[in-house]
Amino acid sequence: MRRRRPARRAKITGMRNDPRRGRGLEGEEMAAAHLRAHGLTILARNPRCRFGELDLVCRDRDVLVIVEVRRRARADFGGALASITWRKQRRIVRTTEFLMLRHAGWRGSKVRFDVIAIDDAARLLQWVVDAFRPT
Repeated sequence: MRRRRPARRAKITGMRNDPRRGRGLEGEEMAAAHLRAHGLTILARNPRCRFGELDLVCRDRDVLVIVEVRRRARADFGGALASITWRKQRRIVRTTEFLMLRHAGWRGSKVRFDVIAIDDAARLLQWVVDAFRPT
């Protein structure tokens, strides 16, 4: 019988001073302000479960909107939109399904998956409504 190795943990102390984390939170705040200006209500920020984390959960009338925020300083490798692979989409969908079971107010809602891509080099915020659908 094989012995299991204990899982390695990232150093939490290093994350506090990570400039990428600050830029990411700033990007989420920019996205939340943009969404509020367009009439959406922010229900939750960064809800987590064992499958992953969602950036923003919003309500657009009767639709539950899951928003993935991607911010890139440069457009290398296709930019912010290209960074949302099918694996990332699957993780977002799984996380949403799990969190909908935990939050009674979210159950039974229609769900839409949006993406907000922030390109710092071009000073551009792009909101893609209904960016992908669960498969």
